[in-house]
Amino acid sequence: MAPLVGKIAIVTGATSGIGRAIAERLAQDGASVVVNYAHSADKAKEVVSAIEAEGGKALAVQANLSQVVDIRRLFQKTVEHFGQLNILVNNAVSAGAFNPLTEVTEAEFDVQFGLNARGTFFALQEAARRMADGGRIVNISTAITLNNAPVGAGVYTGSKAAVEQFTIALAKELGGRSITVNSVSPGTTETEGFRKTAPPDVQAQAAQMSPLGHIGQPEDIADVVAFLVSHQARWINAQNIRATGGA
Repeated sequence: MAPLVGKIAIVTGATSGIGRAIAERLAQDGASVVVNYAHSADKAKEVVSAIEAEGGKALAVQANLSQVVDIRRLFQKTVEHFGQLNILVNNAVSAGAFNPLTEVTEAEFDVQFGLNARGTFFALQEAARRMADGGRIVNISTAITLNNAPVGAGVYTGSKAAVEQFTIALAKELGGRSITVNSVSPGTTETEGFRKTAPPDVQAQAAQMSPLGHIGQPEDIADVVAFLVSHQARWINAQNIRATGGA
């Protein structure tokens, strides 16, 4: 039997890249998946169709995670449609513009912290209120919170560092309900956005940074998340898993 049969999962920012790979992997493992999107309704429908074509169950729900009212509606629709919530993967992200600290505008700061930190926090709050005991929460961070952050990434890195601290704090609060809370910090991953924005020399350099000799794929990260939300990972809690291929 698939390990997540009977489980209901929300994956935020699930229309492409790592988010889509996670949504499809959890569905392959038997979970019914809520595919969250902010703007790309057509892409969300594609993900739902792909899941259903493989015999899975999925529902697309629009919600801008920088708006608390949208977050609450996302969770409300999930429970109304599927009856419960067992898994939350906080993947929605704003990388924004990578500018030197002296050039960051108030608006740029607010966009990144508004989604990456504030949005994640209130999604975690809603999950804590609605998730069934024994549930699983995984927050997607970034490996550059530890080291090797590029110039201009201060706001982005800071917002993701906050997510890692939320992970530790909530794990303590929800442990009594057997809910685990972990974060995954991907290294360079070959998403559509990376291919479009990174010059060929940067892509080649990123591949050379890993002893494995290549850039990570969205499915590599999805596999880590799938393990963390499984019963086999029940004793892993309050951890940040750096999925970087050794880079």
